[in-house]
Amino acid sequence: MKKLFKFVGFASFIGIFYVGFTTYPKLDLISGFSAKSIASGHFIDNRSQEMIEKGDNDIDMIDLAKNKIEDAGKFAVASVYGLKERKAIYREGLGATLINDDFDVSKPYLVPKRTKLNNNLPFPYGNKEAKDTIFANVDYTKLNAAVANAFDAKGQIKKRTRTLLVIYKDKIIAEKYNTGFDKNSKILGWSMTKSITSAVFGVLEKQRKFDIDAPAPIPEWANDGRKLITTNDLLHMNSGLQWVEDYATISDATKMLFQAEDMTRSQLEKPAEHKPNTRWNYSSGTTNLLSGILRKQFKTHQEYLDFWYSALIDKIGMNSMVIETDMAGNYVGSSYGWATTRDWSKFGLLYLHNGNWNGEQIFNEGWAKYTATPTNTSDGRYGGHFWLNAGGHFPDVPRDMYYCSGFQGQMVAIIPSLDLVIVRMGLKEDPNFDFNGMLKGIIGSLKK
Repeated sequence: MKKLFKFVGFASFIGIFYVGFTTYPKLDLISGFSAKSIASGHFIDNRSQEMIEKGDNDIDMIDLAKNKIEDAGKFAVASVYGLKERKAIYREGLGATLINDDFDVSKPYLVPKRTKLNNNLPFPYGNKEAKDTIFANVDYTKLNAAVANAFDAKGQIKKRTRTLLVIYKDKIIAEKYNTGFDKNSKILGWSMTKSITSAVFGVLEKQRKFDIDAPAPIPEWANDGRKLITTNDLLHMNSGLQWVEDYATISDATKMLFQAEDMTRSQLEKPAEHKPNTRWNYSSGTTNLLSGILRKQFKTHQEYLDFWYSALIDKIGMNSMVIETDMAGNYVGSSYGWATTRDWSKFGLLYLHNGNWNGEQIFNEGWAKYTATPTNTSDGRYGGHFWLNAGGHFPDVPRDMYYCSGFQGQMVAIIPSLDLVIVRMGLKEDPNFDFNGMLKGIIGSLKK
């Protein structure tokens, strides 16, 4: 019996040691995620710590973190069992930034200059309330049932939809918010921000200031095979560069988002594993590399900060949007864009109308087609920093649908053949949330 107890005790010790050994390196990422999430949610959207912990941070391992908000200093800190404390600071105009011990919080910083849309037009082209419109070909009973079905029944937390907005022919035909959210709530789009980054290149292309088919302007690649990589390859996630996008482990993606000072260099420094345009590999590092390329198109950092808003975001009235920056001051174009659900829908409408916003052409008409054209290595799933349904991933949805997609099930769906934009924000994604069923139900309410 003593031998048995000794064996059990030894086995328990080994188990505890193993868990500690394998988990400890992750603590930096866990506390980093938590601190950043708490700071962003609290200072950008005025959410309470409790709300963020029960919502955004309700993720395996992340929920181990203990958090604290300092309103006076505008920062949040998090640690796991008192270990690996991380800090995220909030700066108006730049959002929250996860910092390290070397970051100088007293150093002056630049912020983007914003212009708020001010006219007497109703949504989506102005800030007035949308006009009530009844379409004879919409079955509102079916539509409302499909929208309601996307949300959890009272007391459940399975679907975890936060907001759902349906726009048909530029008019809101359905809009629903879960408890704690409304039309003014700013919500993190995660990787939907990638599509914003892509659109900035579309604006530059229209202005004839950038050629996406030319080799990417990266001096560090001049003397090796990477010099053949074009910006077009990067926009299609088709560069052939090494990258691991895995959020459950210590990977290239998690090290970049929660440890890197300058996120634009994380992908830049990776070697090529394949020839360009021969292998599709989804990479947040690629998008932040593109953000770095954008930075080089401007003489000053202020011009870089301003352009995203003046030429695109504020131009279409997405005045709620905030794109957060890394420690080096670069926009984290891969992941950190916040906006209201209505403002996210404006971005979808811009693409639905092929870059035309109330008579002004923001990017060339062909840019939307370029965006929605599949890269030849993604089986019809991906285009120019947008996801596609060209391969029938959603079997009950038109093949011309393309969409912005973000972690935990954020979606801006654009369906040109139906003149439809659908925005869903939440905390569950495929396969735990039935996107095909949601889209099918909404589409089914439109009578042919």
